[in-house]
Amino acid sequence: MKRLRLLLIIVCLFFSFPTMFAETIAGRWTVEKANKWYTQYPWMAGCDYIPANADNQIEMWSETTYDHATIDKELGWAEQLGFKTLRVFLSSIVYAHDPQGLKTRMDDFLSICASHGIKPMFVFFDDCWNAVSAYGPQPQPLTGVHNSQWVQDPSCDLRLDTTKLYPQLMRYVQDILTTFGHDSRVLMWDLYNEPGNSHHGTTSLPLLRNVFIWARQCQPTQPLTAGIWRETDDFKPLNDFQLSNSDIISYHDYHDSIHHEQEIKKLQALGRPLACTEYMARTQGSFFRTIMPLLKRHHVIAINWGLVTGKTNTRYAWGDPHPDGSEPDVWFHDILRPDGSPYLPKEVEFIKSLTH
Repeated sequence: MKRLRLLLIIVCLFFSFPTMFAETIAGRWTVEKANKWYTQYPWMAGCDYIPANADNQIEMWSETTYDHATIDKELGWAEQLGFKTLRVFLSSIVYAHDPQGLKTRMDDFLSICASHGIKPMFVFFDDCWNAVSAYGPQPQPLTGVHNSQWVQDPSCDLRLDTTKLYPQLMRYVQDILTTFGHDSRVLMWDLYNEPGNSHHGTTSLPLLRNVFIWARQCQPTQPLTAGIWRETDDFKPLNDFQLSNSDIISYHDYHDSIHHEQEIKKLQALGRPLACTEYMARTQGSFFRTIMPLLKRHHVIAINWGLVTGKTNTRYAWGDPHPDGSEPDVWFHDILRPDGSPYLPKEVEFIKSLTH
């Protein structure tokens, strides 16, 4: 009977803590180091950020469309909300065509953030939305369509030849991390957004593994992470790897507060600090009034999708286009209108009550 009980315990541990059995790239922070890093910060809230006049990562970071003044204005509004961090997507395509320019603009962006008391995290790769992208002027957004011009990074046509692509991506990641990997203005590095999305599945695992290797070789002083976002059996190899290699555990959750708290409690068992790097979709039942207090109570970094509604059209929900451009009955994401006024004044006051 005792042997049977022991066997059941072992089986439960195997399925509850899959990261015990997944590959860990050398250099991962210890639990103690990660928690010591986290103690230097108060609870932090922020948002996934792109300026309202950019429709994707390429437009945000390209020389002709990077907009210092708009970013400074909008981050002033973020400061008023009490936001202390941002999650910001970079662009390997911009780097490939203008590496020094991208780094110069990143430095400028970090200076703007610092002037508003904000420490951002940067995202390198992304499996979401449009499969193919190109440098240069970007297509105009489709009226009323959520993230109609957001692009996967790297572009999928480049992924066909990884022997050529991977050395280019390694130079990109390591140049950025060599330049900013000891910069106190940066909070952390999110290496890969939603790996496996857009039907990539486990074909994204080699790039996910490589970006951790490339990043670890640079030994940045900021922590590394890659957030889990889908917990189905077919994503288990990706999730196991992400949880086994992230210094800080990050995740996405657009569900209601009951489901979200279950996710938090499960991830807390890993003993590392937590960051929710995407939440808040009003029509999905994920609201500031229900999720933000939950995250604060559990001391989870709270990063919602969207600040100022604009060219990304993220006030419209996934799969619910408004071709006539009419306002949705309920905004999906975003907090502010282009002039800085709140979509829901009571919601903004609630956010401020938790962040100030």
